[in-house]
Amino acid sequence: MTSINILNPRCLSLHCHKTERSQVAEQRRAYGAGQMTGRRAQRLEKLGMVWNLADERFQENLEAAKAYYDQHWTLCAPRSATMLDRPVGQWLSNLRRPGALDGHPEWKTALDAVDEHWNPSWPADWQRHYAALRELVRDEEGQADVMPGLTVHGMDIGKWLVKNRQHAVWQGLMDGQRELLEAIGVTPLPSAPEEAVKPPTTPLSAFERGIAALAQYKTRTSSVTVPRAHVERLEDGTEVKLGVFLSNSKSRRAKLTADKLQQLADLGMEWAQAVPGGEPAVARQVVQK
Repeated sequence: MTSINILNPRCLSLHCHKTERSQVAEQRRAYGAGQMTGRRAQRLEKLGMVWNLADERFQENLEAAKAYYDQHWTLCAPRSATMLDRPVGQWLSNLRRPGALDGHPEWKTALDAVDEHWNPSWPADWQRHYAALRELVRDEEGQADVMPGLTVHGMDIGKWLVKNRQHAVWQGLMDGQRELLEAIGVTPLPSAPEEAVKPPTTPLSAFERGIAALAQYKTRTSSVTVPRAHVERLEDGTEVKLGVFLSNSKSRRAKLTADKLQQLADLGMEWAQAVPGGEPAVARQVVQK
């Protein structure tokens, strides 16, 4: 029968021969029962012996996680990710569940040593994109600039960057996320300038357009003597037959309201001014023909 050396490092792996695994299990039982000398226990530990089976499995998965990190720069692997024939993505996802590491502070320490952001407070997908961006701009100085369409491991990093720099998205990020982005030179896009208050869009009446045209004409010419054929163009492009408007308003002044007459009078139309008795004054404003 072939002799098997329990101190052979291969025997300490779950991949070793069935007989070798049984001997490893026997050594663990002896250690747990206090039947093993301290010297032998030390010899086995120097060879990498892990007395607790759960710890051993953790160490093996951790090696796979380290290999994943070397290629992807993060431990926020998707659940479907595998490495070294191990479902490292699902394993890490399970460890992120609340209470999964209770009683195993050394496991958390080991994971933190590989990637301090392996269990972020924000979505793991966000962390994967960030890790790829961090590697892309590692040697760049100043503002990180990655164009949309540049993909890494199937992720459009440029599109992701543009989205996260948008002011509304940036404000919605957690403090830790913004700190990570700022650490690699990413800053939010400038806020969009506030739009000027738009004038009311309610259409002006014909009389209001006439008053606006008269005020504009008076400002430009310092006169209210308007030729009958004159057409005044307002700032919005509206054309007002100002001469006709004034002629018609004068001939119909008896039908105009006091408010309208007052507006005309305020702009210098003397014929619109009231005289004792409440009637409009006799026209002294000559409208040229």
